[in-house]
Amino acid sequence: MIFLPLPFVVALLLVILLVATLCSDEPRKGLRPFLALICLCAVQSIMLGLRWGYDVAALRYVLPVSASCLPPLVLASFRSLIHREAGASRARWLHAAPPLGIIALLVLSPALIDGALIVLFVGYALALLNLGRTGPDALDEARFDGVHAAHRALLIAAAALGISALFDLAIFLDFQWSKGANAALIVSNANLLALLFLGPTAIVAARARPLPVVASNIEQAELLAAKDREVLDRIDHLLAEQQLSRDENLTLSRLARRAGVPARLISGAVNRLARKNVSQYINDFRIAEACRLLRETDMPVTAAMLESGFQTKSNFNREFRHVTSLSPASWRERNRPSPS
Repeated sequence: MIFLPLPFVVALLLVILLVATLCSDEPRKGLRPFLALICLCAVQSIMLGLRWGYDVAALRYVLPVSASCLPPLVLASFRSLIHREAGASRARWLHAAPPLGIIALLVLSPALIDGALIVLFVGYALALLNLGRTGPDALDEARFDGVHAAHRALLIAAAALGISALFDLAIFLDFQWSKGANAALIVSNANLLALLFLGPTAIVAARARPLPVVASNIEQAELLAAKDREVLDRIDHLLAEQQLSRDENLTLSRLARRAGVPARLISGAVNRLARKNVSQYINDFRIAEACRLLRETDMPVTAAMLESGFQTKSNFNREFRHVTSLSPASWRERNRPSPS
């Protein structure tokens, strides 16, 4: 019987996930970091299967280097959902240091590689948590419709890096105590977790990116300092009078550009005055518009959902019930004006 290591199965599932994403209608430009992450996970799985399933010893020099590329790529993927400040493009080249450092350790001191990988994975896990420390509003380039899922994916990815560090520690201890007798089993389980965490979470986060839109002819106004009430009044005007809340591709970054106000001031004003995050504030406008359409028109619930700016029925139903405590159909039945 042909022996098929578990990492090969993991790699196959990752490739299927990658192909399904490439064959979808999603634009690929913004997905590149996430697609590269899935590719790296698949390649890593194949090499692990060859190393531990078929004892290809030469791969012991390649695996630490490819593993060191994983945490920077995870961080880069989620940073693509955040508006880059000036100078950030130069700083990102610093993330090439981990694989270069591992290569140097392979030549100079191989015994330190396991410890270096553990520190690397834990460090990038903490960097991810710091990236999302302010909640969904931190991902200001993510669509409001998917920002909560993307933020959860960020937290799961950080947990995956932390768990990977624990598995690396377990492998190191196994070699110290039993000369690697359980290493193959530990590696297989660790690789399975990489599939369950990093692969799907990368796709969930990638789908939160805004779709390509025609560039606006309105020049971005200078960012002006404003008081919370002035900021919120300006945002309310855009959402209500210009119906910007109905834009399914709306992000905090785009909202800031249209308002001419820095994103951090918008987030702070909404948090302090409305006691909500920005995505919840936008959803309140969308639910109010959906209620108006359900009360004043005969359009189907799905049409009202799309017209008010929601894209998925599950998200619409959840937010509608959160605000009104009723399903859309029940709300319409109770609030339609009685015939005269």
